[in-house]
Amino acid sequence: MASHRRPTQSGLSQSTRVTVLSAAAATAAAAFAAPASADPGDTGKDRVDRLFAQAEEATEQYNKADEHADQLREQVHQAQDTVARGQERINRMRGALGAIAGAQYRAGGLDPSIALLLSEDPDTYLDKAAALDRIGERQSAELRELQQEQRRIGQQRTEATRKLAELERSRAEVARHKRTVESKLAQARRVLLALPTSERAAFDRASRTGRGELPDLSGAVPASGRAAAAVAAARQAVGRPYVWGANGPSGFDCSGLMQWSYAHAGVGLPRTSQAQRYAGHRVSLAEAQPGDLVAYRSDASHIAMYVGNGQVIHAPYPGAPVRYDPVGMMPISSITRV
Repeated sequence: MASHRRPTQSGLSQSTRVTVLSAAAATAAAAFAAPASADPGDTGKDRVDRLFAQAEEATEQYNKADEHADQLREQVHQAQDTVARGQERINRMRGALGAIAGAQYRAGGLDPSIALLLSEDPDTYLDKAAALDRIGERQSAELRELQQEQRRIGQQRTEATRKLAELERSRAEVARHKRTVESKLAQARRVLLALPTSERAAFDRASRTGRGELPDLSGAVPASGRAAAAVAAARQAVGRPYVWGANGPSGFDCSGLMQWSYAHAGVGLPRTSQAQRYAGHRVSLAEAQPGDLVAYRSDASHIAMYVGNGQVIHAPYPGAPVRYDPVGMMPISSITRV
């Protein structure tokens, strides 16, 4: 499996992420505004769950765009470096040819063939000049090499410009998905605040229990040594907060937890849950072993790690820490063995 970039805290600063996500379960005053798409029969908890699911989907889109922006930044840096080194080479070549011109001038004047070598536009000069046969074989080769280098550097400059424009578009996409996440979390906050006090307290208790107690995992055998290492890392993360757009070590979103855990096993996973579902081969639920990745919902917008005996570890949603939950907590779309 191809290696991916080393996990880092991407996008927002840690303090900003924590502030945004803490607001999802805060009790600050806000007016109730149910989503326009809400089913009249939905409970407040149903609406909160749906908004959290929509926020998580937007988070994975944010992660995808952010990862793409990181890749583009590296490509732009490489392209600019290549252009700079190419220009240095052209300057050295022109300097060497200039030395030849100076020698010929001192010997009795500048030969037209040398003017050809020093032309800013050798192609045009060649079209007009019939004096190439007056240039020695070595000088002809140097001219051709200069021409080729000039064409190459022109192509590289064009590519660097294209990459810069693509990077700007990717940055705009990152910002758009960020706004979507924050909007969904704000809506969830308003719905939470509109719940009766008893329901809001029950939701808050359920979110903060952590379910961090170790379930019975006796007899659960990981699929491989690296799966065992990933499971061990995921267990260490139990109790740490959900932070959207984060992949550790102090906070995680769902795919960030999977990426961080497998990085401890020396395996580079893609950043998003949608890509992680294809990071290995599919197995059935009956075949699941500790370390397998369990993707949820038809769009694979949530992902967890199977740890055995019908349990997974995952980063659930804002306000709820990394915890154990039953593997069937929501509709499963696929199970992947890395």
